[in-house]
Amino acid sequence: MTPEQEEGPGEPAGPRFGLLYLGSFISYGDRFAIAPLLVSISLDLGESLAAVAAVASAYFLFYGVMQPVSGVLSDSVGRVRVTRWALLGCGLGNLLAAAAPFLGILIVAKAVAGAFAGAILPTALVYVGDKVAFDRRQRVIASVLSAGALGTFAGSIGAGLLGHFASWRLMFAVVGLLSLFLAAVIGRLPESLGQRRGAGPLTQLRLVARHPWALFLFALAAAEGAVILGLFTFLAPALEAQGSSAAVAGAVVATYGVAVFVATQLVKNLIGRTWVTPPRLITVGGMALVMAYLVAAANQTVPTIVVASILIGVAFAFLHSTLQTWATEVAPEARGTAISFFVTGVSTGAAIGTAAAAGLAGDARFGLLFLIAAVVAAPIAVVAGVARARFSRAGSLSPRDHT
Repeated sequence: MTPEQEEGPGEPAGPRFGLLYLGSFISYGDRFAIAPLLVSISLDLGESLAAVAAVASAYFLFYGVMQPVSGVLSDSVGRVRVTRWALLGCGLGNLLAAAAPFLGILIVAKAVAGAFAGAILPTALVYVGDKVAFDRRQRVIASVLSAGALGTFAGSIGAGLLGHFASWRLMFAVVGLLSLFLAAVIGRLPESLGQRRGAGPLTQLRLVARHPWALFLFALAAAEGAVILGLFTFLAPALEAQGSSAAVAGAVVATYGVAVFVATQLVKNLIGRTWVTPPRLITVGGMALVMAYLVAAANQTVPTIVVASILIGVAFAFLHSTLQTWATEVAPEARGTAISFFVTGVSTGAAIGTAAAAGLAGDARFGLLFLIAAVVAAPIAVVAGVARARFSRAGSLSPRDHT
């Protein structure tokens, strides 16, 4: 075990991990507040839904493309410092979005917020990787994701309610103020980088690039992100196209957050049992993802979108959390950089998926959109499960990687 991995048996507790959980709550709340607000923004600014979808695309894109920068910085100057910068940028970007007078400024503001918010969760995962031994790591990562699930629920339902009864601008203002608050107190976290501090960016990139499995995982993350996050964006607009209000649509997709929370608790309890392996977790998650989009493709009503949202939440807990844990293993000597590229893949894929489907959404062809999502999700799940099994059989995890 490295000096940084100092926690004892069981899940780490205490105020410092509570701050990580709050950061995850804010990050996911910010990301999932966008979808329920798209129609409200469209009506308020007098723009088409296809045009307003650029708000989500820009957020996801910059959330992803700035990951290598934040990852290299976290490996060079420290996890806590990068997290504080990220929270400041996210807060200011959201406050600018809340005051945006027209669509162009809103897109830029949310792109700025995404660029900074993208560092919050990955840096938390890196921190967990530094402080928690491998055999307990996925349980702690599941706790971080559980906090994110609560943020997803709060962001989705809060955005729907505010967008319908007040103004979409209030949601961005709330996220901005919460981000600035956490930026002010996050310094209580003890740094975890330790003796690796000071390694240069090129060194970090070389350390990651020498691992073929890392490069494969980044490409896989992009494909997964397009389906599990990018196309999920259109569940709420699909309901609103059928006459549901933003409040109802937000409440319906908020069940995704509840499902993630419940399913991550299940994953935490399953980890450690001999018959529970990463490939099997991926398989369960992949099956749930395919079923979700098939249900949504059949009919876009409140009951079907509820079922789809819940199944996508299960897919996230089983499939995505397993891939995220894998990302902490593929290049442990440059963990911050490796995780940043993983999240870059997920977010860039989400941006591409959102942009690619915007035309179908603008034409209200949601059934075809979700059917395509199901068809794409199936091979992604199969490839992910097979690859993770081969990674383990190849002995890619040496004993020291388990610490």
